[in-house]
This record gives sequence, C-alpha cells and structure tokens, in this order.
Amino acid sequence: MGESTTAATFDGDYDYIVVGAGSAGCVVANRLSADPSVRVLLLEAGGRDDWIWFHIPVGYLFAIGNPRADWMFRTEPETGLNGRSLKYPRGKVIGGCSAINAMISMRGQRQDYDHWRQLGLTGWGWDDVATVFRTIEDHFLGDSEAHSTGGEWRVEPPRVQWQVLDAVAQAAQQMGVPASADFNTGDNSGVGYFHVNQKRGTRWSTARGFLKPVLRRPNLRLETGVLVDKVLVSDGRASGARFSKGGQQFTARARGEVILCAGAIGTPHLLQRSGIGPAAWLAEAGVLPLLDRPGIGRNLQDHLQQRAVYRVSGVRTLNETYWNLARRAWMGVDYALRRRGPLTMAPSQLGLFTRSNPEHDRPNLQFHVQPLSLDAFGEPLHRYPAITVSACNLRPTARGTVRLASADALQPPRIAPAYLSTDEDRQVAADAIRVTRRLMRQPALAGFHPEEVLPGLGVSDDDPAALAHAAGDIGTTIFHPVGTARMGRPDDPMAVVDDRLRLIGLEGLRVIDASVMPTITSGNTNTPTVMIGAKGAALAIADRKRQHQRA
Repeated sequence: MGESTTAATFDGDYDYIVVGAGSAGCVVANRLSADPSVRVLLLEAGGRDDWIWFHIPVGYLFAIGNPRADWMFRTEPETGLNGRSLKYPRGKVIGGCSAINAMISMRGQRQDYDHWRQLGLTGWGWDDVATVFRTIEDHFLGDSEAHSTGGEWRVEPPRVQWQVLDAVAQAAQQMGVPASADFNTGDNSGVGYFHVNQKRGTRWSTARGFLKPVLRRPNLRLETGVLVDKVLVSDGRASGARFSKGGQQFTARARGEVILCAGAIGTPHLLQRSGIGPAAWLAEAGVLPLLDRPGIGRNLQDHLQQRAVYRVSGVRTLNETYWNLARRAWMGVDYALRRRGPLTMAPSQLGLFTRSNPEHDRPNLQFHVQPLSLDAFGEPLHRYPAITVSACNLRPTARGTVRLASADALQPPRIAPAYLSTDEDRQVAADAIRVTRRLMRQPALAGFHPEEVLPGLGVSDDDPAALAHAAGDIGTTIFHPVGTARMGRPDDPMAVVDDRLRLIGLEGLRVIDASVMPTITSGNTNTPTVMIGAKGAALAIADRKRQHQRA
C-alpha cells in the first residue's frame, strides 16, 4: 500500500495501529510489519523528511524552532529557572526527534537498567537490554561483546575534530577523569568524543534506518499529516483511533492493538484527551474520564543543561568560521566533496562523565562540550571565539508534569518539568558549576586563556544559593523528556504500563516510547528509546503469538 494521499481506502480492520512515526514508532512499524499476515497502520502528525536540513547533520540549527520539523512546545514558567519559560523542541516528521536531535549514540549506565529490574520490571535489567542494543546496531567498531554490525541503527565516529576540544579532553584527564574510547559498555565514566548516528557524514534517523527500507511492504501503510484526536475505546478495550487529515475526520479500527509511540509529551497528552488519565485533570479540561490512571502525565524527568560559555584566544572555534564568508563557503565545499568538516558536526562533540562530588558512587554529571557559543539554538553564533561547556545532572530528583490544557487536540499541553525544584538538584547544579570551573583551570587550557562569560565570575564558588540561582539563569533543556507513562508493577497505583508495556486497566493498548521509562537513563535518551521500540515490538509480537496459540 505504501503511503496514501487520501483516506478513502480506510476499509477493514488493522492488526496494529501505531501512533507516531518517531524514534520508537519507526522501529515498531518495521518489526510488526515483518509478518506479512499482519496489517499495520502508522499514523504520523508530521510530514516526510524531504528537506535537506533533515539530512545534513548541522541542520538541527534550522530544524529546531521551525514548525516544519518541531512541535514548537514551551514549558510553563519555571520557578527553578527564575521564572523563565523554555522552548521545548519535539520532532514533528517521520523519524521524530531522531530527525532533529544531537545524533549522539548513548546507552546510559548498567545501573540505570538494573534499577528498573529491581523495581520489579522483569526483562529490563542491563543484561537483558544490552542484547537488544547489540541487535539493532550497525557499529563502526565491529562485532564485539559490546557491539555488533548488520542492524539498522548506524553508529560512526565524528568526522571533524577541534584542537580546543582535544585540549579540554587533556584538561579532564589532568583533573583525574580517564580517557574513554567508548561510552557504551555499561560504564560511561571518562572523557572522549561521542559516537554519532550518522552514515558517511549524513544524519541517520530511525526513518532512514528502520522505516524507509520497508515502506514497500504491502501490509504497512504510512499516513503523514495526521493528527490523532483520541484513542477509541469499546467494551473496555482500545478499538481504534480517531484522527484528522486534510481537514477531514476519520477513524481506523484495530482488531489487535493500538500502540502509542508519540513520545513523553505526545503520548500522555493523547491518553488524557482520550479520557485516560488523572480524573481530576480530565474533568477540569472538559474531558469525560473513562479510566482514572493518576500516573499519566506525571513523573516527567529531563536533563537540564547548564550552558557555561568561555571566551578563548589563540585557537580556532566555529564562531569565527560562521562570521567569515570565505570559511563558510569552504565548509560547504568540504562537505560536498568529502562529507567532512563542520557541517557534519553534532551539536556536541566531546563528552565527559564524572561525579559532582565524591559522595556519588558513579558519574552523575555529563558534559557536552562544543567549539562554539550562542545564546540559543537557532540564533547566530557569538562574534568572539568561544566554547560552550554544558553540564547536566544525569539523575535529577525533580518530577514534573504533562497536563492537557483542553479537550482540543490543537491546543498544546501544559509542560512543567519542575527543574531545580528539589534541594538535591540545586546542590548538584551548584557543584556542577564548581566542577566546570575546575576543568577550565587545568594547565592544558592555560594557553588559550579561557575567560568565563556565563555564568560569570561575579558568582562565587563559596555561595551555594548564588550558584543555584545562576544555574537557573543559564539552565535549559537538553531535550530528554521521559517517564510520563512509566512502567511499574500492576499493584503500583502510579504505574501506567506493566513490564510488557501494556496499559494497566485497559486491554488492547500498549505504549512503546520514552514515556515508559520509570527513571531517566544516565545520558542521551534517543538510543534507549530506539531500544525500547525494538524490545516493545518483540513483546507485542510474542503476546500475539501466545494469544493465537490459546485460541
């Protein structure tokens, strides 16, 4: 069937309706449609990835904040950020956030997943998920105990390096942080260049890796430009989806399952519009509660990055290249001829994992170091040479919310991440600024005369309250929301799905995306979401086989 331009052929029932062709949804559609006897309908609100900036890695600068690619959400004003409201990018295109994100391939730490298992979530320990990570990979390091080749998720080394970032790596080692050639073995301690989801200098989204190669399957139908209004429920079971396309309303029926892959913002918002969520929230928004699940939209976790900026001298950064027309032209030539140079850059190139203080038993800070500086993504680079050294708290204790504002699907949800709302998070934020300063004072960087622009030397290391306030001034999302439909034991009143990702209290509905994470992983969250897509699809397939055997 491929992709249809009309809805006239919505006849019969589908075995699976998958809502969201994003980081997880593309994987789910790939796996489910591998069985030719199964009909799969994939619904995506965005369009095709037929814009050049979805493929040139530096295109994130143009995609984020552009309604062609981004849902353009904003947070509520955040007390912990001194009253600021943040832009909250989410991908709105096939591939979802993997089409506009930082392309950093990061699994997290062994203890993240072992903690999930300790919560009673069978099959989600590190040894369980490491197998899935290997299965989906096509890794430049080849086959090993940690990695494999032949999967759909391409991982490559960066194609550009910077003297100033090499110096930061040396400074980290002088500070006692070991060098690391691979952050993805279960222990990401150390400093090194990130591995990226690219192929020969172009972005490798889940749409490219998992969806496009199988769109010719006759049993897989992709509909883009579709806004799903609600999940349909009949006789205590999810029975389909109601959606709009081209100004018309349609319904599609599922004889098997409706699977939500709309992400940590989209999935709880859709569930709540469907009458599934905290009953008081639903009633306040004018939605008739069908199933009171108080955990839907709660437990929002995100990594807040504190973007410290340091002016440097005697070394090249991207800032000067950006403002030099001849150098910018050469960047284009270098990319066109060799697929190398700054146009292949991920937003962050150098990674550093360490502890905010010795009390932590494993790294709880991740640094993203960039050979550039700017006020915000999508805005021009600064006119002076500078680098950005962003530290984020890997395991925040704050828990925010995603809450519907009205029953209207066109109205964005109210997103309140609750950044820096706990004493522990404020302490880690203050310590992170101290660690950043200690890094930048190391001998390896002395020749470049780093000068702190943000947060600024007027903020004293000896004043924890001032440091936490400064963190609120320079803090911004690093685009890792998770947890808003979290996994849990069926006897946990705040759990939304069980360990097979089935919605608790309603048959025929499954959630497979970042929203199911009970706690956030210690690093970039896209690759874990791809893993969840593959594992969740396998669970759905196994459950279908089991049902057929019983029948």
